[in-house]
Formats: sequence, structure tokens, C-alpha cells
Amino acid sequence: MNTVLAVHGSPRGERSHTRRLAEVFLQAWQTANPQGHLTRREVGRGHLPHVSEAFIAAAFYPQPEARPLSMQADLALSDELVAELLGHSRLVIAAPMHNFSVPSGIKAWVDHIVRLGLTFNTLQDSGVAQYQPLVQGKKVLIVTSRGGGGFGPGGEHEAMNHADRWLRTALGFIGIENVTVVAAEGEESESEGFQRSCAEAQQRLLALAQTF
Repeated sequence: MNTVLAVHGSPRGERSHTRRLAEVFLQAWQTANPQGHLTRREVGRGHLPHVSEAFIAAAFYPQPEARPLSMQADLALSDELVAELLGHSRLVIAAPMHNFSVPSGIKAWVDHIVRLGLTFNTLQDSGVAQYQPLVQGKKVLIVTSRGGGGFGPGGEHEAMNHADRWLRTALGFIGIENVTVVAAEGEESESEGFQRSCAEAQQRLLALAQTF
């Protein structure tokens, strides 16, 4: 049975284009997979704390099985988020591009799920650290919107896109390589062009929902 974890990263509610497009996809996916299970995780409008000194000390404690109770408490939310990720076969991330990167809630979520010993390991080879991804077999859809145009592959502003490209890197680091990006571009330009881009994105999402 397919299971989908939907992570919403926009701080906006009904005015969020990524939320609307992601919900179009999720509703179509549920129709195509009536036995599937959908979980939503809010990181844009809900408060997700950024990592702290206590978090880092606990995450890199030399004997994870013997962490003090206080350190276990510092990692409780992160443990929950990691278990949530590992417990779903599919991942949908709705994340608009903010100032050329992802919203802070998405960055915080990634910092919580990229965990030594849980989603990646390090191996020493001739004194040089080698990274071993631990998350396998998952499929990811990134739904994004961008204020301007030309930020996609081959676009004139592609080099300035550190949003979905960064997500690909972070997810790939823990072993998730099967990533599809669907974007709507031109929110800050003339509305007709943006509406056309949204319509094209929506049609692509409806098609993807049948096989995701």
C-alpha cells in the first residue's frame, strides 16, 4: 500500500499557490489510491524549532544508546519527524522559492530529518569521512512556485535557484534520488502568464497522481 507524507512549507494559507497545487495532486492521488494513506505535516504555518546547541550535542552524542533523558527529550521531535519520514513510501513537499531558497520551515524540517545513525552514517576511509545514505526506495514530488521566470532547468536564472536544487541535494544525501519537481513560475509578472503556468503545472500534477 502506498503511503504519502505531505510536507507543507509555505507560511501562507489559502493564498499559497504551492498549497493549492499540492492539494490538487493529493486529492487526485487519493482518488487513484483509495486504499492509500495520507499524512500531512505542517512546517510553514506551524512552529518547527530550528536546531539548537542542545540538539546538536544530543544528536552527536558518542553513545546514542546511552543518551541521558534530557538529551532524549531534546531529540524527541526530531525522532518523531524521522520516524514519520521512514514510515511513508512517498513524500510530497510543497515549498515555494523564497529569496532563491526554501522557506525557513522547510530548512528546519530538513535539519531535523538528516540525522547521523538514522538517515545517514559516516565511514572512515584513510582518514577521510565517507557518507552512507540509509533511506532507500522512496519517491518524492516537490511542488513549488517562483515569483519570477527562468529559474527552471535551462532558464536564464537557473543558477539563482537554490530551492528545489538544494532539496534534491539534501534528500540525495540521505538516499532519496527519485525526485520530480513541478513548478509554477511568474507570480510577480503579468497574471495571464502565471495563470497559464499554474494551469500547466496542475495538468502535470493530475497526470503524475495516477502513477505516484
